Amino acid sequence: MLNIVILAAGLGKRMQSDLPKVLHTLAGRPMLSHVLDTARQLSPDRIVVVVGHGAERVRAAFAGQSDLEFVLQDPQQGTGHAVQQAVPRLLETPDGRDATLVLYGDVPLVQADTLSRLLGARGAGMAVLTEELADPAGYGRIVRDAAGRVARIVEHKDASERELRINEVNTGILAAPTALLREWLSRIDNRNAQGEYYLTDIIGLSVGDGVPVNAAHPHARWETMGVNSRLQQAQLEREWQAEQARRLLHMGVAIADPARFDLRGSLVCGRDVFIDVGCVFEGRVALADGVRIGPHCVIKDTSVGPGTQVDAFSHLSDAVVADQARIGPYARLRPGADIGSHAHVGNFVEIKKSRLGAGSKANHLSYIGDAQIGERVNIGAGTITCNYDGVNKFGTIIEDDAFIGSDTQLVAPVKVGRGATLGAGTTLTRDAPADQLTLSRPPQKSVPGWVRPLKKS
Repeated sequence: MLNIVILAAGLGKRMQSDLPKVLHTLAGRPMLSHVLDTARQLSPDRIVVVVGHGAERVRAAFAGQSDLEFVLQDPQQGTGHAVQQAVPRLLETPDGRDATLVLYGDVPLVQADTLSRLLGARGAGMAVLTEELADPAGYGRIVRDAAGRVARIVEHKDASERELRINEVNTGILAAPTALLREWLSRIDNRNAQGEYYLTDIIGLSVGDGVPVNAAHPHARWETMGVNSRLQQAQLEREWQAEQARRLLHMGVAIADPARFDLRGSLVCGRDVFIDVGCVFEGRVALADGVRIGPHCVIKDTSVGPGTQVDAFSHLSDAVVADQARIGPYARLRPGADIGSHAHVGNFVEIKKSRLGAGSKANHLSYIGDAQIGERVNIGAGTITCNYDGVNKFGTIIEDDAFIGSDTQLVAPVKVGRGATLGAGTTLTRDAPADQLTLSRPPQKSVPGWVRPLKKS
Protein backbone atom coordinates (compact mmCIF):
# COMPACT_ATOMS: atom_id res chain seq x y z
CA MET A 1 0.00 0.00 0.00
CA LEU A 2 1.38 3.38 -0.98
CA ASN A 3 0.53 6.82 0.42
CA ILE A 4 1.85 9.96 -1.24
CA VAL A 5 1.99 13.22 0.68
CA ILE A 6 2.59 16.39 -1.34
CA LEU A 7 3.64 19.50 0.57
CA ALA A 8 1.99 22.54 -1.04
CA ALA A 9 1.50 25.02 1.79
CA GLY A 10 4.27 27.53 1.11
CA LEU A 11 3.68 31.20 0.42
CA GLY A 12 6.56 31.74 -1.97
CA LYS A 13 7.49 35.27 -0.90
CA ARG A 14 10.24 35.55 -3.49
CA MET A 15 7.74 34.96 -6.30
CA GLN A 16 6.37 38.46 -5.54
CA SER A 17 2.86 37.27 -6.39
CA ASP A 18 -0.59 36.88 -4.86
CA LEU A 19 -0.89 33.48 -6.54
CA PRO A 20 0.00 30.47 -4.34
CA LYS A 21 3.43 29.24 -5.35
CA VAL A 22 2.33 25.75 -6.44
CA LEU A 23 -0.15 27.29 -8.90
CA HIS A 24 2.58 29.09 -10.82
CA THR A 25 3.08 27.39 -14.14
CA LEU A 26 5.77 25.33 -15.73
CA ALA A 27 5.29 24.33 -19.37
CA GLY A 28 1.86 25.93 -19.28
CA ARG A 29 0.52 24.01 -16.27
CA PRO A 30 0.57 24.58 -12.50
CA MET A 31 3.63 23.08 -10.84
CA LEU A 32 1.39 21.01 -8.59
CA SER A 33 -0.23 19.46 -11.68
CA HIS A 34 3.14 18.07 -12.74
CA VAL A 35 3.70 16.53 -9.30
CA LEU A 36 0.24 14.98 -9.28
CA ASP A 37 0.71 13.48 -12.75
CA THR A 38 3.94 11.85 -11.63
CA ALA A 39 2.40 10.65 -8.38
CA ARG A 40 -0.46 8.97 -10.24
CA GLN A 41 1.98 7.01 -12.38
CA LEU A 42 2.94 5.14 -9.21
CA SER A 43 -0.67 3.97 -8.66
CA PRO A 44 -0.88 5.15 -5.04
CA ASP A 45 -3.71 4.16 -2.72
CA ARG A 46 -3.97 7.67 -1.31
CA ILE A 47 -2.72 11.13 -2.26
CA VAL A 48 -2.79 13.78 0.46
CA VAL A 49 -2.03 17.40 -0.45
CA VAL A 50 -0.99 19.65 2.43
CA VAL A 51 -2.14 23.22 1.75
CA GLY A 52 -1.64 26.46 3.65
CA HIS A 53 -1.23 29.86 2.02
CA GLY A 54 -3.95 30.30 -0.58
CA ALA A 55 -5.47 26.98 0.43
CA GLU A 56 -8.88 27.71 -1.07
CA ARG A 57 -7.38 28.70 -4.41
CA VAL A 58 -5.33 25.52 -4.51
CA ARG A 59 -8.36 23.40 -3.66
CA ALA A 60 -10.43 25.18 -6.29
CA ALA A 61 -7.77 24.64 -8.96
CA PHE A 62 -8.05 20.88 -8.46
CA ALA A 63 -11.73 20.59 -7.64
CA GLY A 64 -13.34 17.47 -9.01
CA GLN A 65 -10.19 15.34 -8.77
CA SER A 66 -11.70 12.70 -6.52
CA ASP A 67 -8.44 10.88 -5.75
CA LEU A 68 -7.08 13.86 -3.79
CA GLU A 69 -7.44 14.63 -0.10
CA PHE A 70 -6.51 18.08 1.17
CA VAL A 71 -5.36 18.91 4.70
CA LEU A 72 -4.58 22.36 6.07
CA GLN A 73 -1.29 23.37 7.69
CA ASP A 74 -1.94 26.50 9.74
CA PRO A 75 0.36 27.92 10.90
CA GLN A 76 3.29 26.74 8.79
CA GLN A 77 5.92 25.38 11.15
CA GLY A 78 8.21 23.43 8.88
CA THR A 79 8.18 20.33 6.72
CA GLY A 80 7.88 17.91 9.62
CA HIS A 81 4.88 19.82 10.93
CA ALA A 82 3.35 19.72 7.43
CA VAL A 83 3.58 15.94 7.19
CA GLN A 84 2.15 15.65 10.70
CA GLN A 85 -1.06 17.22 9.37
CA ALA A 86 -1.34 14.45 6.78
CA VAL A 87 -0.69 11.55 9.18
CA PRO A 88 -4.35 11.02 10.20
CA ARG A 89 -5.28 10.46 6.54
CA LEU A 90 -2.59 7.88 5.78
CA LEU A 91 -3.52 4.26 5.13
CA GLU A 92 -1.74 1.34 6.76
CA THR A 93 -1.85 -2.43 6.38
CA PRO A 94 -1.91 -4.84 9.33
CA ASP A 95 1.32 -6.49 8.19
CA GLY A 96 3.15 -3.16 7.88
CA ARG A 97 3.83 -3.65 4.16
CA ASP A 98 3.06 -0.07 3.28
CA ALA A 99 5.02 3.11 2.61
CA THR A 100 4.55 6.85 2.54
CA LEU A 101 6.32 8.91 -0.09
CA VAL A 102 6.80 12.65 0.54
CA LEU A 103 6.93 15.00 -2.45
CA TYR A 104 6.91 18.79 -2.88
CA GLY A 105 4.54 20.91 -4.91
CA ASP A 106 7.32 23.32 -5.88
CA VAL A 107 9.66 20.55 -7.10
CA PRO A 108 7.62 19.74 -10.19
CA LEU A 109 9.80 17.62 -12.44
CA VAL A 110 10.88 14.57 -10.46
CA GLN A 111 10.24 11.57 -12.71
CA ALA A 112 8.25 8.44 -11.93
CA ASP A 113 11.15 6.07 -12.65
CA THR A 114 13.31 7.96 -10.13
CA LEU A 115 10.60 7.62 -7.49
CA SER A 116 10.19 3.93 -8.28
CA ARG A 117 13.89 3.43 -7.67
CA LEU A 118 13.60 5.37 -4.42
CA LEU A 119 10.78 3.11 -3.25
CA GLY A 120 12.82 0.07 -4.29
CA ALA A 121 15.86 1.31 -2.39
CA ARG A 122 13.83 1.50 0.80
CA GLY A 123 14.14 -2.20 1.50
CA ALA A 124 13.02 -2.90 5.07
CA GLY A 125 13.66 0.68 6.14
CA MET A 126 13.48 4.09 4.60
CA ALA A 127 15.15 5.85 1.68
CA VAL A 128 16.04 9.44 0.81
CA LEU A 129 16.67 10.98 -2.57
CA THR A 130 20.08 12.65 -2.59
CA GLU A 131 22.46 14.14 -5.12
CA GLU A 132 25.97 15.55 -5.40
CA LEU A 133 26.24 19.28 -6.08
CA ALA A 134 29.36 21.30 -6.87
CA ASP A 135 27.79 24.19 -4.95
CA PRO A 136 25.59 22.79 -2.16
CA ALA A 137 24.93 26.14 -0.48
CA GLY A 138 21.48 26.32 1.05
CA TYR A 139 20.84 22.58 0.97
CA GLY A 140 20.70 20.14 3.86
CA ARG A 141 23.82 17.94 3.91
CA ILE A 142 23.83 14.14 4.02
CA VAL A 143 26.04 13.05 6.90
CA ARG A 144 27.27 9.47 6.61
CA ASP A 145 28.90 7.26 9.22
CA ALA A 146 32.32 5.62 8.99
CA ALA A 147 30.81 2.74 7.00
CA GLY A 148 29.31 5.13 4.44
CA ARG A 149 25.73 4.68 5.65
CA VAL A 150 23.35 7.64 5.91
CA ALA A 151 23.47 8.78 9.54
CA ARG A 152 21.54 12.05 9.53
CA ILE A 153 20.71 15.19 7.58
CA VAL A 154 21.83 18.57 8.83
CA GLU A 155 20.22 21.75 7.52
CA HIS A 156 22.52 24.40 6.05
CA LYS A 157 21.83 26.91 8.83
CA ASP A 158 22.62 24.31 11.51
CA ALA A 159 25.70 22.78 9.83
CA SER A 160 29.22 23.00 11.20
CA GLU A 161 32.15 24.16 9.06
CA ARG A 162 33.07 20.54 8.40
CA GLU A 163 29.52 19.61 7.46
CA LEU A 164 29.25 22.57 5.11
CA ARG A 165 32.03 21.02 3.01
CA ILE A 166 29.84 17.99 2.24
CA ASN A 167 28.61 17.97 -1.37
CA GLU A 168 25.92 15.29 -1.06
CA VAL A 169 22.65 17.05 -0.34
CA ASN A 170 19.12 16.19 0.61
CA THR A 171 16.41 16.81 -1.99
CA GLY A 172 13.69 16.52 0.66
CA ILE A 173 12.02 13.61 -1.11
CA LEU A 174 11.85 10.45 0.99
CA ALA A 175 9.95 7.22 1.51
CA ALA A 176 9.37 5.53 4.86
CA PRO A 177 7.20 2.83 6.49
CA THR A 178 3.97 4.57 7.40
CA ALA A 179 3.73 3.38 11.02
CA LEU A 180 7.34 4.31 11.71
CA LEU A 181 6.92 7.67 10.00
CA ARG A 182 3.96 8.39 12.25
CA GLU A 183 5.97 7.46 15.35
CA TRP A 184 9.09 9.42 14.34
CA LEU A 185 7.07 12.54 13.59
CA SER A 186 5.69 12.45 17.12
CA ARG A 187 9.25 12.66 18.46
CA ILE A 188 10.76 15.53 16.48
CA ASP A 189 11.15 19.00 18.02
CA ASN A 190 11.87 22.54 16.83
CA ARG A 191 15.12 23.21 18.67
CA ASN A 192 17.03 24.53 15.67
CA ALA A 193 18.07 27.81 14.04
CA GLN A 194 14.70 28.32 12.33
CA GLY A 195 12.49 27.15 15.17
CA GLU A 196 10.73 24.69 12.85
CA TYR A 197 9.93 21.00 12.84
CA TYR A 198 12.22 19.48 10.23
CA LEU A 199 11.08 16.38 8.40
CA THR A 200 14.77 15.54 7.97
CA ASP A 201 15.10 14.91 11.70
CA ILE A 202 13.43 11.55 11.22
CA ILE A 203 16.63 10.32 9.55
CA GLY A 204 18.53 10.50 12.83
CA LEU A 205 15.63 8.86 14.66
CA SER A 206 15.57 6.05 12.11
CA VAL A 207 19.29 5.42 12.56
CA GLY A 208 18.91 5.56 16.34
CA ASP A 209 16.15 2.95 16.16
CA GLY A 210 18.31 0.67 14.04
CA VAL A 211 16.19 1.13 10.93
CA PRO A 212 18.41 1.28 7.83
CA VAL A 213 18.39 4.46 5.73
CA ASN A 214 19.28 4.01 2.09
CA ALA A 215 19.70 6.54 -0.69
CA ALA A 216 18.72 6.80 -4.34
CA HIS A 217 19.71 9.43 -6.88
CA PRO A 218 17.86 11.18 -9.75
CA HIS A 219 18.96 10.69 -13.35
CA ALA A 220 19.08 14.43 -14.05
CA ARG A 221 19.72 17.54 -12.00
CA TRP A 222 16.52 19.25 -13.18
CA GLU A 223 14.38 16.55 -11.55
CA THR A 224 14.97 17.96 -8.08
CA MET A 225 15.25 21.65 -8.88
CA GLY A 226 12.77 23.63 -6.80
CA VAL A 227 11.14 26.95 -7.63
CA ASN A 228 11.34 29.77 -5.11
CA SER A 229 11.60 32.80 -7.40
CA ARG A 230 10.68 34.01 -10.87
CA LEU A 231 14.28 33.51 -11.92
CA GLN A 232 14.28 29.88 -10.81
CA GLN A 233 10.93 29.39 -12.53
CA ALA A 234 12.33 30.69 -15.83
CA GLN A 235 15.51 28.64 -15.47
CA LEU A 236 13.60 25.44 -14.82
CA GLU A 237 11.27 26.19 -17.72
CA ARG A 238 14.21 26.26 -20.12
CA GLU A 239 15.70 23.12 -18.57
CA TRP A 240 12.44 21.26 -19.09
CA GLN A 241 11.89 22.55 -22.62
CA ALA A 242 15.43 21.49 -23.53
CA GLU A 243 14.71 18.03 -22.12
CA GLN A 244 11.46 17.71 -24.08
CA ALA A 245 13.22 18.82 -27.25
CA ARG A 246 16.01 16.31 -26.59
CA ARG A 247 13.49 13.47 -26.29
CA LEU A 248 11.82 14.44 -29.57
CA LEU A 249 15.16 14.72 -31.35
CA HIS A 250 16.04 11.21 -30.20
CA MET A 251 12.75 10.05 -31.71
CA GLY A 252 13.74 11.52 -35.08
CA VAL A 253 11.84 14.81 -35.02
CA ALA A 254 13.78 17.62 -36.69
CA ILE A 255 13.75 20.73 -34.51
CA ALA A 256 15.45 23.74 -36.05
CA ASP A 257 16.63 25.13 -32.70
CA PRO A 258 15.89 23.27 -29.43
CA ALA A 259 16.52 26.50 -27.51
CA ARG A 260 13.51 28.07 -29.28
CA PHE A 261 10.95 25.33 -28.74
CA ASP A 262 8.07 25.17 -26.24
CA LEU A 263 5.90 22.18 -25.43
CA ARG A 264 3.10 22.79 -22.95
CA GLY A 265 1.30 19.48 -23.13
CA SER A 266 1.90 16.36 -25.21
CA LEU A 267 3.22 16.14 -28.76
CA VAL A 268 3.09 12.94 -30.82
CA CYS A 269 5.04 13.00 -34.06
CA GLY A 270 5.35 10.66 -37.02
CA ARG A 271 8.44 10.24 -39.19
CA ASP A 272 10.24 13.13 -40.89
CA VAL A 273 8.44 15.88 -39.02
CA PHE A 274 10.12 19.30 -39.08
CA ILE A 275 9.50 22.06 -36.52
CA ASP A 276 10.94 25.51 -37.14
CA VAL A 277 11.94 28.07 -34.51
CA GLY A 278 9.66 29.74 -31.98
CA CYS A 279 6.77 27.26 -32.12
CA VAL A 280 4.50 26.62 -29.12
CA PHE A 281 2.54 23.38 -28.71
CA GLU A 282 -0.24 23.25 -26.11
CA GLY A 283 -2.60 20.52 -24.94
CA ARG A 284 -2.62 17.39 -27.08
CA VAL A 285 -1.06 17.79 -30.51
CA ALA A 286 -0.43 15.09 -33.11
CA LEU A 287 1.71 15.65 -36.21
CA ALA A 288 1.64 12.84 -38.78
CA ASP A 289 4.46 11.74 -41.11
CA GLY A 290 6.09 14.47 -43.14
CA VAL A 291 4.39 17.42 -41.46
CA ARG A 292 6.32 20.68 -41.60
CA ILE A 293 5.62 23.46 -39.11
CA GLY A 294 6.91 26.91 -40.03
CA PRO A 295 8.36 29.44 -37.61
CA HIS A 296 6.40 31.01 -34.74
CA CYS A 297 3.27 28.89 -34.97
CA VAL A 298 1.00 28.18 -32.00
CA ILE A 299 -0.78 24.82 -32.16
CA LYS A 300 -3.17 23.64 -29.47
CA ASP A 301 -5.24 20.43 -29.19
CA THR A 302 -4.95 19.80 -32.92
CA SER A 303 -4.14 16.89 -35.21
CA VAL A 304 -2.32 17.49 -38.50
CA GLY A 305 -2.36 14.91 -41.27
CA PRO A 306 0.50 13.47 -43.34
CA GLY A 307 2.42 15.80 -45.61
CA THR A 308 0.64 18.94 -44.47
CA GLN A 309 2.55 22.20 -44.24
CA VAL A 310 1.73 24.88 -41.67
CA ASP A 311 3.44 28.11 -42.62
CA ALA A 312 4.76 30.88 -40.37
CA PHE A 313 2.74 32.66 -37.69
CA SER A 314 -0.31 30.44 -37.96
CA HIS A 315 -2.53 29.68 -34.95
CA LEU A 316 -4.43 26.39 -34.78
CA SER A 317 -6.68 25.51 -31.84
CA ASP A 318 -8.99 22.49 -31.44
CA ALA A 319 -8.77 21.82 -35.16
CA VAL A 320 -8.39 18.81 -37.45
CA VAL A 321 -6.29 19.09 -40.60
CA ALA A 322 -6.15 16.26 -43.14
CA ASP A 323 -3.26 15.16 -45.36
CA GLN A 324 -1.38 17.30 -47.87
CA ALA A 325 -3.11 20.50 -46.79
CA ARG A 326 -1.49 23.93 -46.75
CA ILE A 327 -2.14 26.29 -43.86
CA GLY A 328 -0.88 29.87 -43.60
CA PRO A 329 1.12 31.95 -43.30
CA TYR A 330 -0.84 33.99 -40.77
CA ALA A 331 -3.84 31.64 -40.80
CA ARG A 332 -6.09 31.04 -37.82
CA LEU A 333 -8.00 27.82 -37.28
CA ARG A 334 -10.37 28.14 -34.34
CA PRO A 335 -12.22 25.34 -32.49
CA GLY A 336 -14.21 23.12 -34.79
CA ALA A 337 -12.21 23.86 -37.93
CA ASP A 338 -12.01 20.71 -40.06
CA ILE A 339 -9.72 21.04 -43.08
CA GLY A 340 -9.91 18.41 -45.79
CA SER A 341 -7.24 16.68 -47.85
CA HIS A 342 -5.22 18.97 -50.17
CA ALA A 343 -7.19 22.02 -48.99
CA HIS A 344 -5.54 25.44 -48.71
CA VAL A 345 -6.09 28.03 -45.99
CA GLY A 346 -4.05 31.12 -46.77
CA ASN A 347 -2.87 34.32 -45.16
CA PHE A 348 -5.24 36.15 -42.82
CA VAL A 349 -7.98 33.56 -43.21
CA GLU A 350 -9.94 32.61 -40.10
CA ILE A 351 -12.04 29.46 -39.93
CA LYS A 352 -14.30 28.55 -37.00
CA LYS A 353 -16.62 25.55 -36.54
CA SER A 354 -16.54 24.84 -40.26
CA ARG A 355 -15.65 22.08 -42.68
CA LEU A 356 -13.47 22.96 -45.69
CA GLY A 357 -13.72 20.03 -48.08
CA ALA A 358 -10.98 18.24 -49.99
CA GLY A 359 -9.22 20.37 -52.57
CA SER A 360 -11.03 23.55 -51.54
CA LYS A 361 -9.17 26.83 -51.16
CA ALA A 362 -9.58 29.96 -49.08
CA ASN A 363 -6.33 31.74 -49.76
CA HIS A 364 -6.76 35.38 -48.76
CA LEU A 365 -8.35 37.59 -46.12
CA SER A 366 -11.54 35.65 -45.40
CA TYR A 367 -13.70 34.64 -42.44
CA ILE A 368 -15.57 31.34 -42.52
CA GLY A 369 -17.76 30.49 -39.54
CA ASP A 370 -20.46 27.85 -38.98
CA ALA A 371 -20.13 26.67 -42.57
CA GLN A 372 -20.07 23.40 -44.49
CA ILE A 373 -17.98 23.79 -47.61
CA GLY A 374 -17.79 21.00 -50.13
CA GLU A 375 -14.94 19.81 -52.32
CA ARG A 376 -13.01 21.85 -54.91
CA VAL A 377 -14.63 25.11 -53.81
CA ASN A 378 -12.80 28.40 -54.38
CA ILE A 379 -13.33 31.06 -51.73
CA GLY A 380 -12.28 34.44 -53.12
CA ALA A 381 -10.36 37.08 -51.19
CA GLY A 382 -12.38 39.07 -48.68
CA THR A 383 -15.24 36.56 -48.45
CA ILE A 384 -17.21 36.63 -45.19
CA THR A 385 -19.86 34.31 -43.83
CA CYS A 386 -22.22 36.62 -41.95
CA ASN A 387 -23.17 33.99 -39.41
CA TYR A 388 -24.12 36.06 -36.34
CA ASP A 389 -27.03 38.44 -35.89
CA GLY A 390 -25.89 39.62 -32.49
CA VAL A 391 -27.76 36.88 -30.65
CA ASN A 392 -27.87 33.68 -32.71
CA LYS A 393 -25.50 31.83 -35.03
CA PHE A 394 -26.60 30.58 -38.45
CA GLY A 395 -25.05 28.14 -40.91
CA THR A 396 -23.82 28.45 -44.48
CA ILE A 397 -23.69 25.58 -46.96
CA ILE A 398 -21.52 25.75 -50.08
CA GLU A 399 -21.72 22.62 -52.24
CA ASP A 400 -18.98 21.01 -54.35
CA ASP A 401 -17.28 22.90 -57.20
CA ALA A 402 -18.80 26.29 -56.30
CA PHE A 403 -16.84 29.46 -57.05
CA ILE A 404 -17.19 32.35 -54.60
CA GLY A 405 -15.97 35.65 -56.03
CA SER A 406 -13.92 38.12 -54.05
CA ASP A 407 -15.54 40.45 -51.50
CA THR A 408 -18.64 38.29 -51.14
CA GLN A 409 -20.87 38.35 -48.06
CA LEU A 410 -22.91 35.22 -47.41
CA VAL A 411 -25.73 36.26 -45.06
CA ALA A 412 -26.63 33.04 -43.24
CA PRO A 413 -28.68 30.96 -43.27
CA VAL A 414 -27.92 30.53 -46.94
CA LYS A 415 -26.98 27.79 -49.42
CA VAL A 416 -24.84 27.89 -52.56
CA GLY A 417 -25.68 25.07 -54.94
CA ARG A 418 -23.25 22.69 -56.60
CA GLY A 419 -21.18 24.32 -59.35
CA ALA A 420 -22.66 27.77 -58.67
CA THR A 421 -20.68 30.97 -59.22
CA LEU A 422 -21.06 34.11 -57.15
CA GLY A 423 -19.77 37.25 -58.80
CA ALA A 424 -17.32 39.48 -56.96
CA GLY A 425 -18.93 41.87 -54.52
CA THR A 426 -22.10 39.85 -54.12
CA THR A 427 -24.13 40.07 -50.93
CA LEU A 428 -26.03 36.78 -50.91
CA THR A 429 -29.22 36.80 -48.85
CA ARG A 430 -31.09 33.97 -50.63
CA ASP A 431 -29.96 30.55 -51.81
CA ALA A 432 -27.92 30.54 -55.03
CA PRO A 433 -29.02 27.85 -57.50
CA ALA A 434 -26.62 25.21 -58.76
CA ASP A 435 -24.63 25.78 -61.95
CA GLN A 436 -25.69 29.42 -62.32
CA LEU A 437 -24.03 32.81 -61.93
CA THR A 438 -25.51 34.88 -59.13
CA LEU A 439 -24.83 38.61 -58.80
CA SER A 440 -26.12 41.31 -56.48
CA ARG A 441 -24.04 44.29 -57.64
CA PRO A 442 -25.85 47.44 -58.75
CA PRO A 443 -25.16 48.45 -62.36
CA GLN A 444 -22.00 50.46 -62.89
CA LYS A 445 -22.46 54.02 -64.05
CA SER A 446 -20.32 57.06 -64.81
CA VAL A 447 -21.43 60.64 -64.16
CA PRO A 448 -20.37 63.02 -66.95
CA GLY A 449 -19.28 66.54 -65.97
CA TRP A 450 -18.65 65.62 -62.34
CA VAL A 451 -15.99 67.79 -60.68
CA ARG A 452 -14.09 66.98 -57.52
CA PRO A 453 -14.81 69.38 -54.70
CA LEU A 454 -12.19 72.01 -54.07
CA LYS A 455 -10.94 73.18 -50.73
CA LYS A 456 -12.52 76.46 -49.76
CA SER A 457 -10.14 79.35 -49.20
